[in-house]
Amino acid sequence: YILESKFQYGRFKEEIMEFLHEYLYVDEFAAKSIYEYFNEQFLYAQIPHNQKLLVEYYTGFGGRKFVVFHSLFGRKTNDALARAVAYVASDRNKRNIKISITDNGFYLSSEGKMGALEALKRLNPNNFENILIRSLDKTETLASRFRHCAGRSLMTLRRYKGHEKSVGSQQVRGKILLKYIQEMDNNFPILKESRREATEDYMDIKNAKRVISWISSGEMEIKTINTIIPSPFAFNLVSQGYLEVLKQNDKSEFTKRMHRAIIEKIKEQMENDYY
Repeated sequence: YILESKFQYGRFKEEIMEFLHEYLYVDEFAAKSIYEYFNEQFLYAQIPHNQKLLVEYYTGFGGRKFVVFHSLFGRKTNDALARAVAYVASDRNKRNIKISITDNGFYLSSEGKMGALEALKRLNPNNFENILIRSLDKTETLASRFRHCAGRSLMTLRRYKGHEKSVGSQQVRGKILLKYIQEMDNNFPILKESRREATEDYMDIKNAKRVISWISSGEMEIKTINTIIPSPFAFNLVSQGYLEVLKQNDKSEFTKRMHRAIIEKIKEQMENDYY
């Protein structure tokens, strides 16, 4: 919020650099990198912060849709938010939705319309926990937590009659047992503990609820933007899917090309306002 204000009021680069040195205790090289990163984001789009959630719409290669939520709340909180939003959007639009999460945001991606922002607005502190728990059904996250809980409670044995059970065997048995328990009793104690571990230890449901309450009450504003090229803050998140299918030698060049495209878009502003 402070840094965005300094850019909005046209503070000189030297003043912002001095603030970064005092606030972050970083060297000259790090301060310059941070300044350029935020400056490019400010000139190309907007800077998100704890009072503003920035939602970025981007259409990637092959027409694939991306909705990037710039939520600066940490990976655990973002994981809970992403799963709940994706579950509501997928349920409403009857389509598969891919998610990707970082410390500073998450995205939802699909071949067609998702209604991601509408899904976010349907969440509130009262329904959030129930929706998050439903989103965990049939996921590897819940299966993994259940396997550990079942092992600690001796529902499944790692060693039987002197023979060690393989990890693969434990996984298969755990999934079979989980499916049976879900059908038998949705409030089974070990199942409830598995869900608690997934939502409170693996994710951060407490702070995710706080974010949802801020949005519901209007304390946090939501801003939307449409971009032809992912913004600097979104680039790393969106590019991960593409980098996975590129050869190692092509990854660096791909990253550089995308960055050059952004610089070309804001070059005139950078020269006139800041240099």
